[in-house]
Amino acid sequence: MLSQRLPNSVSRQIIWKPVPQSDSSHISTLTKKSCIYLLKNCKSMTQLKQIQAQIFQIGLQQNPETLNKLMVFCTHPSHGNLLYAEKIIGSIQSPCLLAYNLLIKAFAKKGSFRKSLLLFSKLRERGVSPDNFTYPFVFKAVGCLGEVKKGEKVHGYVVKTGLEFDTYVCNSIMDMYAVLGKICNVKKLFDEMPDKDVVSWNVSISGHVKCMRFEDAVDVFRRMRQGCNLMPDEGTVVSTLSACTALKNLELGKEIHRYINQELEFTPIMGNALLDMYCKCGCLSEARELFDEMPNKNVICWTSMVSGYVNCGQLEEARDLFDRSPVRDIVLWTAMINGYVQFNRFDEAVALFREMQIIRLEPDKFILVALLTGCAQLGALEQGKWIHGYIDEDRITVDAVVATALIEMYAKCGLIEKALEIFYELREKDAASWTSIICGLAMNGKINKALELFSQMISGGAKPDDITFIGVLSACSHGGLVDEGRRFFNTITEVYQIQPKLEHYGCLIDLLGRAGLLDEAEELIRKIPNENNEIIVPLYGALLSACRIYGNVDMGEKLAALLEKIESKDSSFHTLLANIYASANRWEDVTNVRQKMKEMGVRKVPGCSSIEINGIIHEFLVGDPSHSEMKEIYSMLDRMAKTLLDSKQNAMEGDNLVAINF
Repeated sequence: MLSQRLPNSVSRQIIWKPVPQSDSSHISTLTKKSCIYLLKNCKSMTQLKQIQAQIFQIGLQQNPETLNKLMVFCTHPSHGNLLYAEKIIGSIQSPCLLAYNLLIKAFAKKGSFRKSLLLFSKLRERGVSPDNFTYPFVFKAVGCLGEVKKGEKVHGYVVKTGLEFDTYVCNSIMDMYAVLGKICNVKKLFDEMPDKDVVSWNVSISGHVKCMRFEDAVDVFRRMRQGCNLMPDEGTVVSTLSACTALKNLELGKEIHRYINQELEFTPIMGNALLDMYCKCGCLSEARELFDEMPNKNVICWTSMVSGYVNCGQLEEARDLFDRSPVRDIVLWTAMINGYVQFNRFDEAVALFREMQIIRLEPDKFILVALLTGCAQLGALEQGKWIHGYIDEDRITVDAVVATALIEMYAKCGLIEKALEIFYELREKDAASWTSIICGLAMNGKINKALELFSQMISGGAKPDDITFIGVLSACSHGGLVDEGRRFFNTITEVYQIQPKLEHYGCLIDLLGRAGLLDEAEELIRKIPNENNEIIVPLYGALLSACRIYGNVDMGEKLAALLEKIESKDSSFHTLLANIYASANRWEDVTNVRQKMKEMGVRKVPGCSSIEINGIIHEFLVGDPSHSEMKEIYSMLDRMAKTLLDSKQNAMEGDNLVAINF
């Protein structure tokens, strides 16, 4: 006979051998207490369903306590079943708030945000009042779905029920508004909170960081340190260090480092944040000292340190750490490959990529995009085609990011038709993919097509950015479309509220200069609101180049004198002025300019060219004999020169014969 204590051996018999309905003596001994005991010790969904069968037999299927225990098990992240939990909650006659809270939370944590919101709506329809455990996960779901109006509506429910002063609920509302980018709402709620805990301060700081309001984030941290008795914790310092990193505020970063050493127990998360801050502030020695002192380094620490060396161009140190890292995830591989691409060491980037293939580590799209970017920069078409083939063979999804890199690569390598083919095959086009093809068409002289696609981009609802307009203005410049160029330039600020950059001014000045409108170009430079040397020098240099084309010696001399005062060591404008004098046959002035360059120690930057042969990029600098096959190259040049000279001599003799015949 069953005892009410139900020892383990007996409970196993009940679970695996359901009691027949006819056996009334067994049923009478199974109580609510024993059912709850069995549910607490349940190990699988199979066992749970057997226990549930016993619950039905004794009529406890609508009992709140047993239902809650069923829901607790079904919503457990490791061994539960949310679909089964939905069936249970649908069968409940008298709705139970705890059951709804458990399922809303489980769906939110799983990322099924729509289901969380649907359950919240059903809960209210059935007359159940949400509590302070319901709302935080509803607000999480709303924030992740980006539904501002829904968030404001649910916020209204909170105010009506009087829960707006509950710290837990208010923190979740602030976090939702931060995710939605409504930083003014975050500030208002935070300032009106009667009782703030550490989480409240953390949510406010991290919210400002999410919304790129880094100065305000630092201000909140200062207020916390000065105006309340709460001590910053790990979350506080990590968020504030993110703001310090963005602001390059090394002084505050060091202050936080001292606070961590004095008041907190050092964790890898704080170590990663400090490493990132020191690296991005350019303090590699401090970063390396911290890195070497860290007792437990995870892969994020190694990645931060490698990225720090990469960003400072110290690729040998970065590679040394990369090779020493005990664990390498895809992010670390990406950082190292990106570094090689960034500093034009493309062969090493490809070699590292091949190492990934040898160890059968699947690259993500960001590694492939980095490699394609390197191909585009160097014009390495064969390598680019090989990477494209790899993408096709491994069935890697060609989304907007990958397609944009492919479009740029083919366009810069001169295969604009292939770039167009990829663009048209792309189902979902974002602003970057439109921009890439427009810039590619402009670069390849397809002016009308570039402007046609720009019109399609606007009519399709995509919003152009500053880079898009560089492509459009470049197309106008190449096509000599002065009126269109002026109109598009004005559109940048008047329609899209984008502040024109150096490249935009450069395109328009180049356009005006090519059209011979030198005075208008000079006037445009004078009207630039923030005159600094970084902008002025290249723009006056572009205008000086136009002066050479049109032989405007007076303006050329004036601009050269102005540029000499600003940046006397730049060889380009000295060379341009010498060319202007040469075009006007003022050879004495040419000699004077070159003599002046010699006296000032100004040297012309040597030209560089490259060629891809059998997938290998060969680079040549003017006057650099270091290439391993230079002897063979010179020999070929001599043969080519001899052939050309012979053909020229034959042509001249032919012309003489014709003249004699006349």
